[in-house]
Amino acid sequence: MTTSSDPSDGLAGLAELLRQDPAPEAPSPTERDSDEVRRRRRRRRIGLIITAIVLVVLIAVPAGYAAWALTAPLASPIETSQAPRVPPGEPVALRLPSEGASAISVAGADEYLGPDAAGIWASSGGDEARPIASISKLITALVVLDAKPLAGVDDPGPTITFSEADHDLYDTYYVQGATIAAMPAGSSMSLHDALATMLIPSASNYAEAVSTWAFGSQRAFLNATRRWLEANGLTGTTIVEPTGISPRNMSTPADLLAIGKLAAANPVIAQIVATRSLWLPVPGPMANTNTLLGIDGVTGLKTGNLGEGSHNLVYTATFEVGAAEPLRVTGVVLGGFSRDTVNTSVVALLDSIRSGFHDIPVATAGRDVGEYSTPWGSTAKIVLAEDASIFTWSDTPIVVTMETLPPETYRDGEVVGSITWTAGPQSTTVPLEIEGSIEDPEPWWRLTNPGELGR
Repeated sequence: MTTSSDPSDGLAGLAELLRQDPAPEAPSPTERDSDEVRRRRRRRRIGLIITAIVLVVLIAVPAGYAAWALTAPLASPIETSQAPRVPPGEPVALRLPSEGASAISVAGADEYLGPDAAGIWASSGGDEARPIASISKLITALVVLDAKPLAGVDDPGPTITFSEADHDLYDTYYVQGATIAAMPAGSSMSLHDALATMLIPSASNYAEAVSTWAFGSQRAFLNATRRWLEANGLTGTTIVEPTGISPRNMSTPADLLAIGKLAAANPVIAQIVATRSLWLPVPGPMANTNTLLGIDGVTGLKTGNLGEGSHNLVYTATFEVGAAEPLRVTGVVLGGFSRDTVNTSVVALLDSIRSGFHDIPVATAGRDVGEYSTPWGSTAKIVLAEDASIFTWSDTPIVVTMETLPPETYRDGEVVGSITWTAGPQSTTVPLEIEGSIEDPEPWWRLTNPGELGR
């Protein structure tokens, strides 16, 4: 009997066999009606039926299994992945002055430096009151402008005519070794120019003359100064005269930071103290005593000294570090050994702040962060799609989060998620993609691994 590879052909043949009796043999006369003949016929029919069933099973089962095994769905590849950790940057070595006392305030970077940065962010040497010398003139200017405000940097203000008594101040301060500027009796200048002569070369005779002019007497000026200090909460500051030649003019680093911010917020004072040199008809050429102007972003404010070991500076600086906005620094140094040591310490401190802001590499294109694997041995990598870095401050912790998505094709270049790194207010995100491709298994693997199919 011819068999077909199609199981349905075998079933049809079996049905046909059941409908037909086998061709009878010619019986002998003695066997025609015997039971033995009937039994032999029955056994032969059963044998043929069994043979037909076995043939059908032998053909149908392997063919059906092969068809199922070659088309059965496969389990999804297994993903194993881990987000790469990035160590924080090196902690900044903040270089605070080692001499005297200091304090610094930084605005524009609270997200990096903390919410207290715009107050007193860092300090050294304590906060006790110390002699402030010619920084006193900054307070004198603020008190005078509080009583006699100017409309802006282009407003010269009222004219001051200097008397004989004002002229005599030149000699008074000369014998005390204070800085002075020419002030002939009968000469005159605007309030703006008089303040500039007081602040830029730090002329003490102008500090007294202008403060007396504004209030009528030194007694009235000092009373106004005390009220101004109280109104601004500057309880650690004492002023007994307008120039700073007296060591009894004292203040704390914390108060001087506040005074520096008030001065920087006054456009007239801010413009004057940022001027490196000036020529005016009465006093002539003048140079700013703050030789740090223009160095490391320094924009002001005022020096003061009473000799060796008593050099002081209140300063402001503005510079870019790569943050969303420039840093605005206000600082103070009291009790420095010399002008050079004070300047050196300020530059070192500003440089250390600047160096604390940096970019840290977090991603390299092609870096392996995981893989997809299959029971039949086909694998593909999960890699970073591009290079990336993150901007941060000092050793701010870097937090990493990774999100993966089920691939659609498991083919090379398919984007399957992303990684995000966060440090302070900054974050950067890089796509994840497949490197390589997941290939289908060979037919033989399908036929020999039925337990891995259909899952």
